[in-house]
Amino acid sequence: MPGTLLSELPTIDFANFSDGTTEEAREIGQKFFAACRDVGFAYLVNTGIPQEKVDEMFAWSAQFFRLPLETRMKAPHPPEGWKHRGYSGIGVEQVSQMVFDPTELAAIRAKSPDFKESFDIGSETSAHVQNIWVPESDLPGFRGYCMEFFNVCKDFEMKKLLPALAIGLGLDRDFFFEYHSLGDNQLRLLHYPEAPADVFESGKKGRIGAHTDFSTGTLLFQDDCGGLEVESPNQPGVFIPAPPVPGAIVFNIGDFLMRWSNDTLKSTLHRVRAPPRKEGDSETTRERFSIPYFMSANEDKIIDCLPGCYGPDKPKKYEPIGAGEYINMRLNATY
Repeated sequence: MPGTLLSELPTIDFANFSDGTTEEAREIGQKFFAACRDVGFAYLVNTGIPQEKVDEMFAWSAQFFRLPLETRMKAPHPPEGWKHRGYSGIGVEQVSQMVFDPTELAAIRAKSPDFKESFDIGSETSAHVQNIWVPESDLPGFRGYCMEFFNVCKDFEMKKLLPALAIGLGLDRDFFFEYHSLGDNQLRLLHYPEAPADVFESGKKGRIGAHTDFSTGTLLFQDDCGGLEVESPNQPGVFIPAPPVPGAIVFNIGDFLMRWSNDTLKSTLHRVRAPPRKEGDSETTRERFSIPYFMSANEDKIIDCLPGCYGPDKPKKYEPIGAGEYINMRLNATY
């Protein structure tokens, strides 16, 4: 793994994190905290998530999005935004940044709809919302591998990522466990289809505009097409590439955790730029695949300010809020 990536984003190496009790783990936690505080984004390496498993998940994703539309529509995303499961066709979801007014959202959609399609998966044991699958006969093995990959991500989250974050915040390494014990998270398969290049240049279609995520945090797996850009920590309004790096996962803080930390941790704007043109076909853009894994607190948990993130010189900025209430409010604004 290269020591320096072609980006301003820091790299956090989990190779020596072990069970989170060693001096090396403490140092990793401190570096992770600094990245979350100063940048809000980082590359994570040596996470224990094998690249072969990531590659296989991308292969399954490509198979799913190449199914006929009528087959994909056997697992339709419900009309309610908070029921974030199943297939959403191109232009159904519109990413917005803290916009909740229906009229304003409609205007954003009409101007330049997000040119992407998605399939959303969560825990099979969730009491909150159930998964929606295409029939097994239409894509044998798809459901099983999605859940296997979901659980691989959850394992890293619970055994390394959340303990490292807690250690960096000066909390007990198990602090976040009770808040994330149900693992009611979301694995999202994203496909940005190829398209005539001029539709992006004219503004008729968009990839994903500048936004922040709104859960605890996100693990992002990218294909080799790239396209992710992150607002520079040193130059507001300037976006820098976060290119795909084999073996590395992109992590970013979500608005929920920024609120929970009383803005101690940073939720950073990011976007997906228009894709590059295909080799041998300068009139058409490349297709792109990405796989984000969104980590969320248990929906029944009420969160106040994290210990150590407030005091006489730093009063609490936010009222306590239910995790489910906050996430549902944000999800409903996207559909």
